[in-house]
Amino acid sequence: MAEATRELCVPDWSYVPADESEPVLETTVGGILRTAAARHPERVALVEGILDADARRRWTYAELLADAETAARALSGRFEKGERIAVWAPNLPEWVILEFGVALAGLVLVTVNPAYQPSELHYVLKQSRAVGIFYLPAFRGNPMGQSLEEVKGDLDELRETISFDDWDAFLATADPSTELPVVTPDDPVQIQYTSGTTGFPKGAYLHHRGITNNARFFSERFEVTDGDVYVNPMPLFHTGGCVVGTLGPVQLGATHVCLVQFDPALMLELLESEKGTHMLGVPTMLIAVMEQPDFNQRNLESIRNVCSGGASVPAELVRQIESTLGVKFSIIYGQTEASPAITLMRPDDTPEDKSGTLGPVLPQTEIKVIDPETGDIVPTGMPGELCARGYLVMLEYFEMPDKTAETIDADGWLHTGDLVTMDERGYTTITGRLKDMIIRGGENIYPREIEDVLFAHPAIAEVAVVGLPDEKWGEIVAAFIRDADAGSPVADDELHGYIREHLAATKTPKLWYHVAEFPLTGSGKIQKFAIVEKWQNGDYD
Repeated sequence: MAEATRELCVPDWSYVPADESEPVLETTVGGILRTAAARHPERVALVEGILDADARRRWTYAELLADAETAARALSGRFEKGERIAVWAPNLPEWVILEFGVALAGLVLVTVNPAYQPSELHYVLKQSRAVGIFYLPAFRGNPMGQSLEEVKGDLDELRETISFDDWDAFLATADPSTELPVVTPDDPVQIQYTSGTTGFPKGAYLHHRGITNNARFFSERFEVTDGDVYVNPMPLFHTGGCVVGTLGPVQLGATHVCLVQFDPALMLELLESEKGTHMLGVPTMLIAVMEQPDFNQRNLESIRNVCSGGASVPAELVRQIESTLGVKFSIIYGQTEASPAITLMRPDDTPEDKSGTLGPVLPQTEIKVIDPETGDIVPTGMPGELCARGYLVMLEYFEMPDKTAETIDADGWLHTGDLVTMDERGYTTITGRLKDMIIRGGENIYPREIEDVLFAHPAIAEVAVVGLPDEKWGEIVAAFIRDADAGSPVADDELHGYIREHLAATKTPKLWYHVAEFPLTGSGKIQKFAIVEKWQNGDYD
């Protein structure tokens, strides 16, 4: 397929037409589960990812379909097709069953981060016009049931609140004679709220065709095969968890091991005891796993493929993972609005490509790199905004026509807001975000370049580079560092000298901050806007 991509790429210009050698299938979320249950009724489909191996619940494909159809009938007795049902909980097996049940009932799932506080919960439920919510009363000290009680009085459209503690009683309300509605690939199926790395979240309105095909294309390139074991640490409220990690394994006949919550020690235990073959995690997750004290004592021979994404993946991290685990490593690039995957590194691509690019576009997706000012396609090698078009693009931002028009143009192109370069093969490399770009004295500086250099320093565990306001320069470069050894932080003058060995003076951070942790989204991405806000509030010395 690499040769096909090279042939499709337009010479000298940053444009790749859609590779149509693999079809877009007319599938639905419920339909792919029914197909899998028919093919592999007795194969284990879902495993509850908890520490106690003897207590882990397991569902075969036949059992998962039976529970999902029961949930769908119970839902159909309460809600009308097209209505929106929120789910507010960690990665429970019931969450996955509800995802399939909502889809089979022709409803729309609204995913809610279980860390949300009352005001955030209120916003999502109000903006999505949710008529029902399934929730866990409490999780990790967050009194979710109490928060729901606090906000529901102001939510006129919210009719039903159902605790997962009452899940069995809910299933018991299903009428076996209820006929489920006809659901089409064009129908909306989820509202996924953007992670908020750049501010206020928007609800990406996704359709069945987009998320089912996207998960399949990802899994095929990731070399998930019949009978594999996909260990999924990604939160289900994120497309990396409930689309890529859930719908991909179903279509390839694999087993889905779903961590109830990410914990690096639990991740290691599940990879070993369940003989995991594939996993995807954002860089912060992978770093945490490899920092575990017993990492080198674990038997991880079953793992073949590891994928990372959701944030910039430094080249040094790629090398660490491949050399430490002896696996094939891939990098996924995408965003919620694209269902979510746009490009994916092939596992057998060269180490140079893996450490320096995002790899080629997935099938049936057209991409181009444009000048943000003129909209013209730029020559290969020149930075510009990445745009994508095809089956994968969301329907809209739910009931936000102005925001939708800013993101999807009249020709159907999704404007990602990411700055990339494209080579002559169509492989892309991120240089930064339009909104992250630092303009120092009129010069454009891309934080990703600086972060890659700093991450290669052995004393640095994580780094975020941002622009801070400055009267003279407009913006200055600041680096926020999490030291590998918090008790022995690396000296700022050492880092200054290290950067100057690799980059120009204008790219060298003026300010250095050592932090114990970063503000993160629920899916583990560093929130740069929150770093700037905290700095403006005087939270950093």
